[in-house]
Amino acid sequence: MDRMKWFEEARFGMFIHWGVYAEAGRGEWVRNIERISNEDYQQYVDAFHPEHFDPVYWAKLAKEAGMKYAVFTAKHHDGFCMFDSALTEYTSMHTNGRDYVREYIEAFRDAGLKIGLYYSLIDWHHPDYPHYGDRIHPERDNPLFKDYEYDFDRYLTYMHGQIRELCSNYGKIDILWTDYSYDDMTAEKWKGSELVDMIRSLQPDIILNNRLEASGEGFGSLISDHPSVTSGDFVSPEQIIPPNGIRRKDGSHVPWEACITMNNHWGYCRDDHYFKPAVMIIRKLTEVVSKGGNMLLNVGPDEEGRISEESVRVLKDIAGWMKKNHVSVHGCGYSGLEKPEYGRITKNGNKLYYHVMEPMIGGIPLTGIKRSQIEEIRLLNTDEILEISDTWITGNYPDTVFVDLGPEPILPDPIDTVIEVKCKEELSI
Repeated sequence: MDRMKWFEEARFGMFIHWGVYAEAGRGEWVRNIERISNEDYQQYVDAFHPEHFDPVYWAKLAKEAGMKYAVFTAKHHDGFCMFDSALTEYTSMHTNGRDYVREYIEAFRDAGLKIGLYYSLIDWHHPDYPHYGDRIHPERDNPLFKDYEYDFDRYLTYMHGQIRELCSNYGKIDILWTDYSYDDMTAEKWKGSELVDMIRSLQPDIILNNRLEASGEGFGSLISDHPSVTSGDFVSPEQIIPPNGIRRKDGSHVPWEACITMNNHWGYCRDDHYFKPAVMIIRKLTEVVSKGGNMLLNVGPDEEGRISEESVRVLKDIAGWMKKNHVSVHGCGYSGLEKPEYGRITKNGNKLYYHVMEPMIGGIPLTGIKRSQIEEIRLLNTDEILEISDTWITGNYPDTVFVDLGPEPILPDPIDTVIEVKCKEELSI
């Protein structure tokens, strides 16, 4: 599909989980985990007046790190809206006069990045969203709601109306990330077909994830032979990189995007300092691309709107690597070649990118390719032309092409040394 072309070339984006839950500082599921009522949660709503929100800086960090798009939480499960809505006063516009969605969109659009919005199908604040007995609602065990009568159709009218606002009031939106379906709350329970028709009528080029039918677990009908209207355009595995990418039953590739946290939470958690190092994220990014997917890497700004020093440091380290090696990520995908023992292979047209993450003795074997297919080999971060190694050492393996990186036994880039192999014609997968 034409609308998916940019997405499958971008390969790397920024997820931004930010809202009132940052004021609590215990993650975005704090209401669920601690069973916090609307009344007790109001203290965080009242206190949420961030003074250091700087979307221009956020966009700069994302762009320098090689990210091509972002997805910002317009509304999370707590129901608090980070945008101006005519349908509720439970918004940042009402509490402190700021439409954070609009400010985010303007900053990221000015930086040349594609715009995505996250909207929770779930709403723990709305009176007509199921309370007692629901598996995840904060009031699920509160006997006061045992006989409470709610009107779910009224909630759906509200939810559809807010998505209409997001699709109508902010110009072109490139991605809508709805989250999520569970138990019997799926697809047509959300009046999904009607919702998708409305979204596509307002934003004909928009890309949708698969969570009208699924959550982080499950794939929905997109992997079937006959996807439904509510299937979305890509699968969204969470906190995992699928071992073999994602395919339909017939073996064909399905677009997918792995959403990954930098530490162990999506929303700001002041006690969580277990950050993944940049080297790990870079290597996992190349793994994702080699399997035909995208990575959506999360930041969780604090209650003042600041991205943590740990996250900034990681993003800047990624930026240093991407500055020299981005062509092995952007526009690339599945190579069709077997994974080498030392790293990964990505592909773009007639160019193969061998990502070498482990030093080899006796030269680097360029697995899966014949000498006759090669036009040129170069070290990507220096543009140095590399010669095929023809020595008595490699002579015992005539069917394998080796390149020698020189006398230094340590890789030129210990994170990921990329060798670009330009072929005479594109390899068929």
